Amino acid sequence: MLRSVLLLICFSVCLSVSAQDNIKPKAVLNHQALYVVDLQKAGDFYKNIIGLEQIDEPFKIGKHIWLKTGPHTSLHLIKGAEAKKEYYKNHHICFSVPSLDAFIKILKEKKIEWEDAAGKKALLRQDQTASNNYGYRIPTDIGWK
Repeated sequence: MLRSVLLLICFSVCLSVSAQDNIKPKAVLNHQALYVVDLQKAGDFYKNIIGLEQIDEPFKIGKHIWLKTGPHTSLHLIKGAEAKKEYYKNHHICFSVPSLDAFIKILKEKKIEWEDAAGKKALLRQDQTASNNYGYRIPTDIGWK
């Protein structure tokens, strides 16, 4: 009887391993990293303006801030860039906000410049709302005035 149970368990494990071999692994986004000049200013921006939650980072050497961007994703800010870098518009991170009007009010209060997808600074069309798929470019390595 014991021999039959062990044989059944062994057979079940073999089938399970065999079935897993047929499953192709899918890659998922884990994190994005930004190399920044001023770690504190960049961290303050993403926490206080964008609203990201700071999470624990393992290095504890003062050169990293990790921020939660989704259930299983994060943004890693890394101190050490020698100068701010201007990125091409198509190289970007996109965040959604609950209220575009409230978000723009914060940008204006903090004197943070932004531009629309066409490159027009601080301009909005009348039909643009948080539910539309419009993009606004805000520099990624910034502090506010």
